[in-house]
Amino acid sequence: MSKAVDNIKEPIATHMEEFERKFKESMKSSVPLLDKITTYIVKRKGKQIRPMFVFLSAQSVGTINDSTYRAASLIELLHTATLVHDDVVDDSNERRSFFSVNALWKNKIAVLIGDFLLSKGLLLSLNNDDFHLLKIVSNAVKEMSEGELLQIEKARRLDISEAIYFDIITKKTATLIAACCAAGAASVSDDKKTIEQFKEFGTLTGIAFQIKDDLFDFGNDDSIGKPTGIDIKEKKMTLPLIYALNNSTWIEKRKIISIIKHHNEESEEVRKVIDFVIAKKGIDYAQRIMTEYKDKAIAILHQLPASPSRQSLEDLINYAINRKL
Repeated sequence: MSKAVDNIKEPIATHMEEFERKFKESMKSSVPLLDKITTYIVKRKGKQIRPMFVFLSAQSVGTINDSTYRAASLIELLHTATLVHDDVVDDSNERRSFFSVNALWKNKIAVLIGDFLLSKGLLLSLNNDDFHLLKIVSNAVKEMSEGELLQIEKARRLDISEAIYFDIITKKTATLIAACCAAGAASVSDDKKTIEQFKEFGTLTGIAFQIKDDLFDFGNDDSIGKPTGIDIKEKKMTLPLIYALNNSTWIEKRKIISIIKHHNEESEEVRKVIDFVIAKKGIDYAQRIMTEYKDKAIAILHQLPASPSRQSLEDLINYAINRKL
């Protein structure tokens, strides 16, 4: 884990350690195969950005309590369930450079594991009467599913507008960050305005995060650590590409769409698309829009009293949109 993330985590470090212990506990099962698979899932977790948003949001407006821990666990359980199911849908054998659950234990078991995690999250909330938290997170899962389906539906046409793009990423990516922040606030406060404020902050942050991911696809820098052109190969319409197509001639547009449709596996052709987007200032435009969303999110934060947790939330956004991978 990077030193930057450790510094951001500092105001909630002890809570994060306790959360990891509680989360492992919440995954336990009396069925040996389930226990083996959930242990594998816990071991390959990422930077824990989502629980960080929950705890930092909570601590920015109140005192972290048991409900906050359950909010973080609920987010992680339901999100992990969607990732396990996503890998089955995408026929993906890897996640974060580890084998996916479906690669090791096949699709049927992976789907059942996703269902198990989903039920664990639901029961965690219901057994503790956390109906307000369950509503926030369940809405996010619904929106994420709608976003995925909207993307699949629109991907076939390859001519989506910016408005549809923002609708897709708001549902697919931003709603989960929004749920983290809203659930964190709701675990320590009953004030609807405060909870809504954190939801809006999370939405704006999530959109900025996704645009950053879009930009990685066009990097020509070895330090990025991610192969370029992945989104193009998968026929995903990202903001830099949409802007470039909207600012090109009919002939240019037809040529680029033809490459994405029919030659998206050929490295040289993918490079032509990347060069086209750079030439049409698609990267510059996406960076500008990303910065606008980041600034709006930080403006919401600045309505809160200054505190180490508020500062860490600001640092977390800046870290995410300046990161190299």
